[in-house]
Amino acid sequence: MKEVLRSIGVHYDTDENEGELSSKLKAAIQEESFFLVLDDVWQSNVWTDLLRIPLDAAATGVVLVTTRDDTVTRAIGVEDVHRVKLMPIDVGLELLWKSINTKERDVPDNLRDIGLDIVRKCGGIPLAIKVTASVLATKEKTENEWKKFIDRSAWSVSNVPTELRGALYLSYDDLPRYLKQCFLYCALYPEDQFMLREDLVRFWVAEGFIEKRQEQLLEDTAEEYYYELIHRNLLQPDPRFYDHRWSKIHDLLRQLAQHLSGREIFFGDLQSLEAKDLSNRRRISAFTDKDSVMLSNVGQEHIIRARTLMIRSRKTPRIANTIFRRLPSIRVLDLTDSSIESIPDCIGSLIHLRLLDLDGTIITYLPKTIGFLINLQILNLQRCNALRNLPMEINQLCKLRRLGLGGTTIDRVPNGIGKLKFLNDLEGFPIGNGNDNTKTQDGWNLEELAPLLQMRQLHMIKLERAAPCSTTTSEILKDKRHLRVLNLECTERTEVYSEEEISNIETIFARLIPPRNLEDLYITGLFGQRYPAWLGTSHLSSVKQLYLTKCKSCVHLPPMGQLPNLRYLKIVGAAAINKIGPEFHGCRETSPGSLGVVAFPKLEMLDIIDMPNWEEWCFVEERENDATVGIGGEDDGGVDIQNRDGVSSFLQLLPRLKELRLDGCPKLRALPWKLGKEATSLKKLKLGGTSCLKVVDGLLFLTETLQIMGCEGLERVSSFPQVRELRAQACPKLERVNGFGNLQHLWLAEDMEQIARRWVPGLQEQHQRLHKEGIDVHTWIY
Repeated sequence: MKEVLRSIGVHYDTDENEGELSSKLKAAIQEESFFLVLDDVWQSNVWTDLLRIPLDAAATGVVLVTTRDDTVTRAIGVEDVHRVKLMPIDVGLELLWKSINTKERDVPDNLRDIGLDIVRKCGGIPLAIKVTASVLATKEKTENEWKKFIDRSAWSVSNVPTELRGALYLSYDDLPRYLKQCFLYCALYPEDQFMLREDLVRFWVAEGFIEKRQEQLLEDTAEEYYYELIHRNLLQPDPRFYDHRWSKIHDLLRQLAQHLSGREIFFGDLQSLEAKDLSNRRRISAFTDKDSVMLSNVGQEHIIRARTLMIRSRKTPRIANTIFRRLPSIRVLDLTDSSIESIPDCIGSLIHLRLLDLDGTIITYLPKTIGFLINLQILNLQRCNALRNLPMEINQLCKLRRLGLGGTTIDRVPNGIGKLKFLNDLEGFPIGNGNDNTKTQDGWNLEELAPLLQMRQLHMIKLERAAPCSTTTSEILKDKRHLRVLNLECTERTEVYSEEEISNIETIFARLIPPRNLEDLYITGLFGQRYPAWLGTSHLSSVKQLYLTKCKSCVHLPPMGQLPNLRYLKIVGAAAINKIGPEFHGCRETSPGSLGVVAFPKLEMLDIIDMPNWEEWCFVEERENDATVGIGGEDDGGVDIQNRDGVSSFLQLLPRLKELRLDGCPKLRALPWKLGKEATSLKKLKLGGTSCLKVVDGLLFLTETLQIMGCEGLERVSSFPQVRELRAQACPKLERVNGFGNLQHLWLAEDMEQIARRWVPGLQEQHQRLHKEGIDVHTWIY
């Protein structure tokens, strides 16, 4: 019901009950018409008990239901049923070859016949074909191997529900032992909820699922497990993230995991469980919409034998701290965003506890008995805004691997964190200039990081408080061969930094040289006037993701175009920059031997946001006798750079760029004229708050979406022959839109309806002439 209210723009409070929400929906829909889609419905009561009565108040309405269960359609009273046809055999065979990265012409006839049998066994279901292909991909492409595969008894197993048999069960049965338990663990998450890679990695490590490999951290091995589940199509990655850090499990595969886990796990409202049943569960994921998580059916003296307890709620559930007395066997305890007010001293008796997640709780202190948790590996305290200090006993957690302090106000910390030799993940590490003679201090010294050789992820804050660098500072990070993620952050403040502070921070950043294996780098709030010299050099040859946020005083961007593996670049709040030129790609001049240079060779996503003084963007400096060319101008292809000897060298730009977003750049006058010629893989262009742009045209290779929002000076958009979707909002001067020969969907905000009348007929006429049909025009509610 809340989803419906959100979709029609009705506000509600988080503590409103079902009756109050129903009344709001009824009032909003009174005498109106609606079209409601209920997707993938498994229980009819979502309509019969929840939505039907308030929606009866509407004048007219249409409800579209998708389901795999015929009893749902009958209970809801569906009038017209459309049964989706199964995938044809030939199309299914094409999907099979594509899923194993094989072209059909390369498949021998004997394997093609077996492939047909496999597709038939999959029953024309795309998911079944994909997971089967993932299993096949692990086998040799020989007739004997494929015949053994198709003859396996797992195809005909009978002890699972009918819809989970065949290919779905086979995809699980083929997993190595170490992956089976990781896959089953995903059943503890709600249906359709995205799971964060780092969360799964930490859970799996704490549960003891990860096999130790020589010279490799458990977290790195766990991450390999995660990606193997994706490659096997058992997890579905969120396409918005290039590194697939978010994923979810298909509902059928989730049902399979729940079925195979049997009575070992429980997902749902704890109040539905009897005491005896609760005590037999090894892993419990309590998910509820209620205000509190209560064990009302379980006597206060009853012991819960679970090894895992997760609390999940759309609200902030109240949890009594007596819960700690009843979990003697607990290994994983996740109380994220609950309103538990204090942690009792008895927590020290939970000697098996390996993961304690208190993210977003309102606790004000940690008891000293926390030091008795000798097996604790992961302690998450992010967003604990009332927590100010860490007790000295933290240093007794000799097996600690992660300490999460991000988003807290913790400042007073114990001296000696370097003694925790297994620590490899530090988030929100406050830097200070502490006195080694005190037991507690205001932040840790940089030098205390030196003994932590297993460091894998490091997030340092308050770097402005670091003491002037010693000669050893440059080695603090450089020798950490496991370091993959580095976040360097200074505090934003209203007062101006002194020249001494600026000089010191520039020196500190210059000496914090990361190792060559670093993959993700975040720099936030750097108040110096220049970036460190190591940024943008070949030293960072492994960096895939780079964020530069609120570095307001840096007047030039570092030369990042030659980072060979950079895939995602985000620049936010670089207020001192008014021009981005050839220094950005680092190829201003080239030597005669540097032919065929590629700038940003692997960059896929580029976001430039909140640049209030940025006026000009170019890839090549114009020579005096060159004519100024707009983005739609003619040229002969690549960028031709002249070096001092007069020798031309060819520069290729952004060959893999898929998405470009410019937002909050009010003074930018034009896009680079080479962008339309060089970015041959571009799929999405999003422009927002670029008020000075008057013309956007000539992006011939843009294929999917052009989105323009708040471009108040924009007058013309043209020459986008491949774009399939155009979205426009708050562009009051946009009087000319043409050259969209392949446009299929046009989304217009209400404020665009009047001015769009000047060019929508022309677009419709062109589309009708080329495709014998009109363009679909929609109202864009953003």
